[in-house]
Amino acid sequence: MTSTNPAQVLIVGAGPTGLVLALWLTRLGVDVRIVDKTPAPSTTSRALAVQARTLEFYRQIGIADAVHARGREVPAVNFWVSGRAVARAMLGQIGKGISPYPYAFVFPQDEHERLLIDRLAAEGISVERNTELLGFEERGDRIVAQLAHADGHRVSCEAAFVAGCDGARSRVREVLSIGFSGGTYEHLFYVADVEARGPVMNGEIHVGLDRTDFLALFPLKDTHRARLVGAVRDHAAAGQPETLAWEDVSRRVLEWMRIDVARVHWFSTYHVHHRVADRFRLGRAFLLGDAAHVHSPVGGQGMNTGIGDAVNLAWKLAAVLQRRADDRILDTYEPERIAFARRLVATTDQAFTAATSSTLTARALRLQVVPRLVPMLFALHPFRRFAFRTVSQTVINYRGGGLSDGRAGRIHGGDRLPWVCIEPAAKGADNFAPLTSIDWQVHVYGTTTPEIRACCSERHLALHEFAWQGAMEDAGLRRDALYLVRPDGYVALAAADQSAASLGRYLDARGIRMAIS
Repeated sequence: MTSTNPAQVLIVGAGPTGLVLALWLTRLGVDVRIVDKTPAPSTTSRALAVQARTLEFYRQIGIADAVHARGREVPAVNFWVSGRAVARAMLGQIGKGISPYPYAFVFPQDEHERLLIDRLAAEGISVERNTELLGFEERGDRIVAQLAHADGHRVSCEAAFVAGCDGARSRVREVLSIGFSGGTYEHLFYVADVEARGPVMNGEIHVGLDRTDFLALFPLKDTHRARLVGAVRDHAAAGQPETLAWEDVSRRVLEWMRIDVARVHWFSTYHVHHRVADRFRLGRAFLLGDAAHVHSPVGGQGMNTGIGDAVNLAWKLAAVLQRRADDRILDTYEPERIAFARRLVATTDQAFTAATSSTLTARALRLQVVPRLVPMLFALHPFRRFAFRTVSQTVINYRGGGLSDGRAGRIHGGDRLPWVCIEPAAKGADNFAPLTSIDWQVHVYGTTTPEIRACCSERHLALHEFAWQGAMEDAGLRRDALYLVRPDGYVALAAADQSAASLGRYLDARGIRMAIS
């Protein structure tokens, strides 16, 4: 076995989670190596939704505009029951005032991955394909991994840390002997990328519900392209999933939704799982994405949650490797991310069971109650805001965690920094613009005291002062309060008074140091 050049972080798995982790680490100046056992990126991926919080993270590293240009905003969701269009829920700018990306957005995972790969290549990093992780062990301040190429040649790789982004059948998790409790739903589903025509090919989402069938149509960028997701029922499900084809799919819902499929670009079947790893970290090894949690596709949360894992871990690894934070900051990764993963699996499990169950109660719920209730709820402004915050993942917070402290206005330490459009100013000016530094910073909405200015200067901590506006109070911010913001855009310390002593104590207690430029 030969030895290869060491890396600071070895990333196993080149799906969206691994690619985003590699991009963030590279932008933060960390030397990474990313390997994947597959010969090429997948062309039959299922994830479509890119949530607002993910786009906010992408803005920080300069790729949000490119993603938006290749994807599609979705203006409405339509419900069909037994051949009839029964309801339409308008989405539009559902999150206006909450995020710079206030809409529902779709971008197929396969195209998404290609964009991330291209951006990573522009940074000088290539995915090492046909490279499989055999195992690894921790030796003091490093891990030593054994990798195998497709031709059987084996190499040894050293790294300070290893990140398991290698999916539900994670080899990293297996090596660590970490449990992955949960289960698998009995239903078999299919996903197909098609060219089609018909009244439902109008750029909106359409959901068809029947007693035994389910079909969802998601618009793609091209006018006549769509992604279909449906249930495989009865006689077709009795066969082996790998032998099923488009011809085995029931045509009933397709016919009464008048979907005329002209061409199938690809077709795949899959089972849905619901599992969460018992731990997300062991020593110098971490689990992220599907290696750490898998759940139903309800709400389009899976891929976005993995990307959230990657962003959360990236800046912490960089801080430790660059001696800008003590090692104990890595202890915050698991509690911050595992709590959300467990809640997500529980809630999507309940929703998925209701959507697929064959019981009389479940049928009545999805065929009669949901199609009529959802448009009524979406007509209510408070519900629209609640729904957007929940699905967009802008509601995720780390309150009560080791890096979260204080409260000022309605904002607690651990909350996502609320987004505020700055007026009057150049179009698009907002308080998220400074987050592109991917570094610690202080925000003051109002007037900064000389004491805080001196403290930030002394500690080489970026200070951003915003003239007070009514929109800031609406967002929950307090005038003249101090908000210490983490590199990932979450508030670490919220202090109603501008106390340099409190700011210093927070940083010193957690071993956080700024880089000296």
